[in-house]
Amino acid sequence: MTLTDTLQFVLRALTAHRLRTILSASAIAIGIAAVILLTAIGDGVQRFVLSEFTQFGTNIVTITPGKINTHGGSLGAIGSARLLTIEDAIALKQSRYAQYTNASVVGNAEIRTQGRSRRVTAYGQGPDFSRAFNMQVEIGQFLPDDDPRNPRAYVVLGAKVRNELFGDANPLGALLQVGGARFRVIGVMSSKGNILGFDLDDTVFIPTTRALEVFNRQGVMEINFSYFPDVPIEAVTDDIQRILVARHGREDFTVKPQRQMLSTLSTVLNVLKFAVAALGGISLLVGAVGMITLMHIAVSERVAEIGLLSALGTTRARIAMIFLLESTALSTAGGLIGLIIGTSIAWLLKLSISGLPVNIPWNYVLSALCISMVIGLVSGMMPAIRAAKLNPVDALRTD
Repeated sequence: MTLTDTLQFVLRALTAHRLRTILSASAIAIGIAAVILLTAIGDGVQRFVLSEFTQFGTNIVTITPGKINTHGGSLGAIGSARLLTIEDAIALKQSRYAQYTNASVVGNAEIRTQGRSRRVTAYGQGPDFSRAFNMQVEIGQFLPDDDPRNPRAYVVLGAKVRNELFGDANPLGALLQVGGARFRVIGVMSSKGNILGFDLDDTVFIPTTRALEVFNRQGVMEINFSYFPDVPIEAVTDDIQRILVARHGREDFTVKPQRQMLSTLSTVLNVLKFAVAALGGISLLVGAVGMITLMHIAVSERVAEIGLLSALGTTRARIAMIFLLESTALSTAGGLIGLIIGTSIAWLLKLSISGLPVNIPWNYVLSALCISMVIGLVSGMMPAIRAAKLNPVDALRTD
């Protein structure tokens, strides 16, 4: 029995038992499709989350008051530590790695103008904020480069606030009351939409010192330090610590590089993506069990056929190869069908549901296809060995 005869025999066996062939291939196809869909959504979510964070730039270090990790323990008491101040942000400007520095305060405040009022998120920011975080101004300008300790009472509106309070009218020069203080509108930010649940359009931006007065705070919530992209992050953090320790007398603050946070976040998202791929793999495992069962049934149904092949001189190795080729062909066909179904559904979801992050990770897809082929080999191994061991005389008697 030549190799060509073997392949033709396998093809005829598959086409002669169409229902069994369809069931076996469908089990693998469903598993492959599940892996593709779950990993496509998982990879899409990972890319979406990382893009949301990185759109503001990656060369940023955030300094917060309070030493979170000391000697492996969690102290985390901001109230017991020295607060970060405007002067700290000014001192950090002296760093040779500093591109921009920005002291930040955030709070909720009621704003009023022309008989209209609403509550919004008010950001106390410095003049470098828009440059450090790649924020664009639609009309007017952002907060000017005043003395940060005594800035003028200016306010920049988010796109949604402008539309709600002024409509199509030009808001520049209008007076806006934020909390108990009055500010003059000098600009409107370009629309940014929702970023991880935060509506950056439903906001106003005022100078940090003025925000401290509005919210009755003594210190800022954080200082953002933007450094030049080609500088090693270790040198940047060391210089920040040197400057602030000299001012505070001790390290009562926490330095968090954005790249480090992104790396940690990426690791977590990779684990989640692997977890959802494993969930899809359960479907693939169920398909493998189904294929093993069907191949055992196939051997039981074809005992007489196996005996006839043996009587005609077909070797045991050739008989085993027949069943291995059958299971491998079934799993490969199922894998390809699952690939087509999974990718098609993923693209349809991406096209039909706007905003749904879907991206097919082809390394997972290729791995799933390889696994489906391995499943075919493994699931056909035991039935093939069983078929090869059948005694031809006993096998012929069963019919």
